This record gives sequence, C-alpha cells and structure tokens, in this order.
Amino acid sequence: MPELPEVETTRRGVEPHVVGREVERVVLRETRLRWPIPPDLPSRLQGQPLEAVERRAKYLLFRTPVGTVLVHLGMSGSLRLVGPGQPPARHDHFDIELSGGHVLRYNDPRRFGCCLWLPPGETHALLSGLGPEPLTGDFNAESLYRRSRGRKGPVKAYLMDQKIVVGVGNIYANEALFLAGIRPDRAAGRISLARYRALVEQVKLVLTSAISQGGTTLRDFVGGDGKPGYFAQQLYVYGRAGQPCKRCGSALRELRISQRSTIYCVACQR
Repeated sequence: MPELPEVETTRRGVEPHVVGREVERVVLRETRLRWPIPPDLPSRLQGQPLEAVERRAKYLLFRTPVGTVLVHLGMSGSLRLVGPGQPPARHDHFDIELSGGHVLRYNDPRRFGCCLWLPPGETHALLSGLGPEPLTGDFNAESLYRRSRGRKGPVKAYLMDQKIVVGVGNIYANEALFLAGIRPDRAAGRISLARYRALVEQVKLVLTSAISQGGTTLRDFVGGDGKPGYFAQQLYVYGRAGQPCKRCGSALRELRISQRSTIYCVACQR
C-alpha cells in the first residue's frame, strides 16, 4: 500500500497545481469507499478555494476556508491530475474540478481508501492519538528508547505502531532495521539507546531518500504526476527473501511479524 513517502510524493506532486484554485465542481461516481463519502461534499466544496495541501501520517488534508477534505489512499488508491474532458477510467471514483482546467481525480481499485469532511477547528478521530512525524525532531532516539522499556514485542512491530511514530510502514521498517543492523524480531525493550540512535537515523535517511525518488513502486502506486516511484530499485531486503544479502552474500530469510512479511539478514542484523 502507499506508505508515507508515496503519500508525501503525491502531496508534493499535486500541491503546486491545486493551491489557490477554486473548486468548480465535485463529481462523485462511487461513494462506497472504506467509509461512505459524505453526499453533501460537492455542495460544501463548490466555490471554495483550496488554501493548502498538507499531510499528517498517511492522510492528505485539503484545506479550505470552510473545512478540510481528509483523504487516505488505502491499499491501492492514487490521486492524479488529469486534463479537462479526459474520460474516467474504471475505479475513478471522484473528481475535484478546479479553476484553470485542472482536475484532481481519485482512483482506488480496492476501495479501501477514504474521502471525509472535517469541519473547521475539529480533529478527526483518525488523526487523534497519532505519534510524531518521523522526519521531525519529535521523533528521536531518547523518546523511542524510553517508551520501549519493558516491551517484549518485536522491535519491528514497535516501529510500525502509529502511536509511537507515524508513517513507518512495512517496506521502510524492513529497510531501516537492516541498515541499522537490528534483527526485526528482537524485543523492543532489549534494544539499547545507542542502537535506537542508529535506527532513528536510518528511518529518517530511508524515508528522505524514498521521497526524493518518488516513493516505491511495487504494484499499484503511482504518484500525483502519474509517474511511478523508483526507490524499489534500491531495496536491500524487502521482497528479496531467499536472495543474497547485498552486503554479505548470505541468503535473506523471511518471517511473519504482526501478519506482515519481514525480511532480514542473519549475519548483518543482530
């Protein structure tokens, strides 16, 4: 599914083309996403300028003077800018038509994403209780170490806990743990502060690198500009079970942690 770098790539891709534009019309073709799209969304948005496009965790926030559209891409969703009059394809569930001829189109074959309305001054339940953003100073080794004490669960599950830090999904958790030399199944409470410092550094580096290259294309993700991401070419472990480690040549192993595929190197990660 689209992870934080893919969502941030989408945000950066669409932002220059939609901010400052006025919503001329909203076309709803399929409202049955993970939660139903509010039927009054077209009337709420019509005539409103889009003031900003922000991201919180894996959610996109389209700000207007009268409220915010909250969008999640789910497992297979994408937002693209298309030209006026371009016929919708299968799974193109809604359009936001903007002044100047721009159309923001949402496609989601599996319909696990969402498009919800947030009145001014309110925090949606989906956003409450979220941890810090991984690319900010609020995500740091000291906090990660302190909150991990006494935890017996695997460090990978701890790193993917959205209450601990947002947006570190399966792909990037695999990669960061490999680069930090930490076995993903080691108990979070048994990781030292020094090793958490290495892990925080690698999380930031991996996410920054993925964003700069447009995210990771596996099957469904395409960025807001319609172009796929290229970070997949640099993956060290994710999706490479049984293949030789790029560092030591040992065969990479696979296990399941929290029902997610987890790839690691027995020689490089301890």
